[in-house]
Amino acid sequence: MIKQKIKRAIETQGVDYEKLKDLFDIVSVCEDKTERREWLLYVRKMAREIPTAAAYELMHQTYIEGARGGNFDDYCIALEWRRESEKRFYLPRRAVLKVLVDDLQDLFDGKLDFLGVSLPPRVGKSTLCIFFMTFVMGHRPDVANVMSGHSDKLTDGFYRELLSIITDDTQYAWQEIFRDVKLVDNSAKNETIDLERKKRFPTMTCRSISGTLTGAVEIGTGGVLYCDDLIEDLEESLNPVRLQAKYDAYLNQLKDRKKLGALELMVGTRWNVADPLGRIEEQYRDNDRYRFRVISALNEDGESNFNYKYGLGFDTEYYRDMKESIDDATWMAKYMGNPYIREGLLFPSAELRYFNGVLPDGEPDKKVAVVDTAWGGGDSLSMPIAYVYGSDVYITDVVFNNGDKTVTRPLVIGKLKQHHPHMVRWESNNGGDEYGGIVDEKLREDNVRINMSYKKAPTTQSKLSRIIQYAPDIKKFYFLDEKNRDSEYERFMREITLFTVSGKNPHDDAPDSVAMLVDFLAAGVKMVTVVPRPF
Repeated sequence: MIKQKIKRAIETQGVDYEKLKDLFDIVSVCEDKTERREWLLYVRKMAREIPTAAAYELMHQTYIEGARGGNFDDYCIALEWRRESEKRFYLPRRAVLKVLVDDLQDLFDGKLDFLGVSLPPRVGKSTLCIFFMTFVMGHRPDVANVMSGHSDKLTDGFYRELLSIITDDTQYAWQEIFRDVKLVDNSAKNETIDLERKKRFPTMTCRSISGTLTGAVEIGTGGVLYCDDLIEDLEESLNPVRLQAKYDAYLNQLKDRKKLGALELMVGTRWNVADPLGRIEEQYRDNDRYRFRVISALNEDGESNFNYKYGLGFDTEYYRDMKESIDDATWMAKYMGNPYIREGLLFPSAELRYFNGVLPDGEPDKKVAVVDTAWGGGDSLSMPIAYVYGSDVYITDVVFNNGDKTVTRPLVIGKLKQHHPHMVRWESNNGGDEYGGIVDEKLREDNVRINMSYKKAPTTQSKLSRIIQYAPDIKKFYFLDEKNRDSEYERFMREITLFTVSGKNPHDDAPDSVAMLVDFLAAGVKMVTVVPRPF
């Protein structure tokens, strides 16, 4: 009631520091977490309107209280409050990393059991996760945590950074935020940190996956097992024996040290579908308590995702140059968060044909399109549009989108109006005939008439066998080169070039649609030419 009276006074009489300070003092002892959060945000918003040092400090205190109340975003801001703007880690990167902060918040709140993270090198993922571990340690000092990686040198770096955040009160506000939590013991030799009291299993143990773990560490209820780069490099990821040994070590020396209710955070470059992160994703793909966050170097429009403030991060030109300088496998794994499969690829990019968007002179013999329909839910509607000149087939355009029908139908109609193919073949399974019928109606309303046909995919033949059967013909098609693709065409090509016959493919809509196109062309698309009557 008192809070509401103060708020009404502020709204009727104007923002006043003393009233805000009184409100803040009341809010700080509020026991209802949700109500406390709402009022802290209100005080923070009002304090921004008062251009005084006292109001600025009051705003600072709202972040401190937010951090104490368990808000990780507030913690990251409060932790570096007194640092110079250009030297802060989090705020210059917040616009990009906030989605990961929200993921970490869900992990801390127990909404997730596991969070997997894949971002490009040197964009701040490990530093943010180290911030998170100090956040967990401050809130749960009596609970044991473990940080592990591929080498002792890596975990030594974790230990030193953790200790710096906890003890360096000139750079970080950890001691101010967790004013009642005391550092009681730390060991550089053992890479351990204990808060509040010495324990058999310290608040934090940093230890490489090749170090002594069994019997020496534990991850308590509400604690976090943090694994960062268990796989050292591409060379290790390409060695099946070493890869299996590393996964076995993770299972038998790290995962089995978790108590019931322990949480897990795994950060790593997605070198291989069979690396620990890949195997966990495969096993728990349908479990909503397991989340896998990937932020690629370039977005769907080919622009950098990590062009931070103050010249931090990396711009688009940097990433484009890097892409041109390294092999596809390294680029896809390290920078795009997509494990590049070297073995079993059916359509390696180097084996496909490309053109620069300029078609041969003259009119094509025929223009055709095929549509592999999808209704959303993760699958993509795929519609390659082909211009045929003799025996040469040019894939000039595509619709490749995983939106629902309200998104994809206008795209399909627009492309069909633009290219006006002579014939369109719809795969009638999964409601393709219904979808195609509605598209045909819409086109006719605009006086656009295109021959539409429908065919069910054979039930006696799997998608995989059909794609493999038509692979030699697909490799004869001409696809747009990288410089002339839009974002949908790029995703379409990525799904084709990463399609493998030796492992499970998350999606196969793009390769299946070009197999459909081969089948349609092989059946003989007949052209009828209208000529004047000779009499």
